[in-house]
Amino acid sequence: MKLASDNMNDYIKNTKYINYDNQQVKEKADDLAQDCKNQIEMIEKLYNYVRDEIAHSWDIQNRQVSITASDVLREGHGICYAKSNLLAALLRSQGIPTGICYQKLTLGDTPDTGYVIHALNAVYIEERNQWIRLDARGNKEGIQAKFSLDEEYLAFPVRPEYGELDYDIIYPDPHEVTMNALESNDDILYMCLHSLPSDL
Repeated sequence: MKLASDNMNDYIKNTKYINYDNQQVKEKADDLAQDCKNQIEMIEKLYNYVRDEIAHSWDIQNRQVSITASDVLREGHGICYAKSNLLAALLRSQGIPTGICYQKLTLGDTPDTGYVIHALNAVYIEERNQWIRLDARGNKEGIQAKFSLDEEYLAFPVRPEYGELDYDIIYPDPHEVTMNALESNDDILYMCLHSLPSDL
C-alpha cells in the first residue's frame, strides 16, 4: 500500500467528513478507549464498535443518508463510505493515524452485474511500523471481517478473475467520488441499487 500523502499529520487531521471535533464523536471515542491497556487493544475495540454497533444502511433497509462521522454516530447507521469516516474519526481523535482505501467489486456475484467502489480503512500500527486494512462494513452471513495483525480478514476479498481489484493507495481524506455520491442522493437504498460509483 502507498500513502497518498507523505505527511503523517494528514492522517490524524480533523476534516469535514472525518469530524472528530464533534463533541459526541470525541466523547464516544474517549469512552471506548478509556479502559484499553495499549494502542492495539484500542484500535481493535473502536473497530469492533463501528463494525458491530453501527448498522449498514442496506442491511437494515434504512433510506436515510449518513455522510459525516457525526452523522453516522447520531443515526446509528451508514454505508461503507460513511462508516469508514466514523472509524477514522474515532481513531484519529485518539491520535492514531487512519486513512481510507478502496476496492472495486462486482455489484452482484458476477461481472455482468457491473462494478461498485467499496470503502474500508487503513490504520497505522505504531508498535509494528505497519499499516493494516480493516473493514467495518458490518458482518452478516457470508461476511466475516475481523481485526488481525497477521492476516487480512476483509468483508470482500477481491477476485481478480472477475476484474475486481484493490486500489493500493491510502488516502487521508475520503475520495470525492464517494462523497459526491452521498451528497447528491437522498435515498441511500436507491443509491445502492442504481448510483454507486463504479470507478475512482
